[in-house]
Amino acid sequence: MGALRRAALALAALLGVSSAMLEVHVGTSSVFSVEGQQAVLPIWYTSHSQKKPYIIWVLQKEDANPYQILRYLDGVVKVEETELKPRMGFLYPILTHNISVFINATREGDSGQYMCTVNVEDEAATTGKNIGIINLTVLVPPAIPTCEVHGNPTVGANVTLSCSSKKGKPSPTYQWQRMDPTPQVFFPPAQDRTRGSLKLTNLSLEMSGPYVCTAENQAGFEKCKIILEVQSTSTKAVIAGAVLGSLGALAIIIFFAQRVVGYRRKKRDSQEEGANEIKEDAVAPKTPSWARRPASDTISKTSTLSSIGGTRDKPYAARPPSDTASILTATGSYRGPPPRGGGRPPNLSPPAVNGTPRRHQIPAAPPGSLPPSSLARAGAVPVMVPAQSRAGSLV
Repeated sequence: MGALRRAALALAALLGVSSAMLEVHVGTSSVFSVEGQQAVLPIWYTSHSQKKPYIIWVLQKEDANPYQILRYLDGVVKVEETELKPRMGFLYPILTHNISVFINATREGDSGQYMCTVNVEDEAATTGKNIGIINLTVLVPPAIPTCEVHGNPTVGANVTLSCSSKKGKPSPTYQWQRMDPTPQVFFPPAQDRTRGSLKLTNLSLEMSGPYVCTAENQAGFEKCKIILEVQSTSTKAVIAGAVLGSLGALAIIIFFAQRVVGYRRKKRDSQEEGANEIKEDAVAPKTPSWARRPASDTISKTSTLSSIGGTRDKPYAARPPSDTASILTATGSYRGPPPRGGGRPPNLSPPAVNGTPRRHQIPAAPPGSLPPSSLARAGAVPVMVPAQSRAGSLV
């Protein structure tokens, strides 16, 4: 009796299990992949039916509606038109009941919740047993960080070393350390591992050296290096003085160069202006009117000018009355005093013609000359010219 009962219970249990055999199994609920690598989402199902299943894969990203990415229907596999189409597919043949999928060259945007639903035509399943859910997280290793120094690294001053990476999922953490010859590891509060900052206070010359920052997350790590050079205030002053001196010397050279160039340019311009003035203002010399007159007129003018010059050498008041008693005749002749000291007067008589002495002809005044009365009113000085008689003697 007991044996029959046990057999009946086993048969009932067997019938109950067979009525609910369709079930989807998930290898793991979370899958992590590094960007660029392949990810596998492990899922399979169990069923006693020999008919082909109907399989649908759906992806739901954060803050987005779910959409279909892959399906199997009537023995045909179809990858939907998404960014995953050239990179995903079923890992094994469907008839093996292993419906796992692969994603090649994963990207950060592939992260999300993947849901697989399986249905078989002649086999039912309890609610929720035919669905499998896997969360995919694509990790991104940190990009090469950037190391910087903020502040003036002089003795006694404070500076901050910063380290930051522009890429990384999850967000990387940072670790500063000082390298050889005096290695040193820093801890909070001097170092902020989340922000990647390191504060160095009261600097000394011994704190100079290389410092390395490491950015790290689950996907990998990268490093950057910086060399801190602590300078003394005297060195800083020397450098500043050298820089200022160089700038001053350069300014002086430029100033004198400009002056020299300006002087040469001014000199050249003045020479050009002088040449232009000579060319524009110069007038050809003209022959004086008296040079074109007869030779006799020229000789008369020359004698008259000589008499004027000789007369002006002595003041009129010092001469005796007889010397200054000059008379201008109507014809312009002058009768002066006889020569002194018994000297023989110069022979001023004109040459004789046929034995008869020629009367001395005084050249007529040129046209346009003033009469003697007008010259006297104008302040002219009388000219004393010795008179001659017909016989050639002075009168």
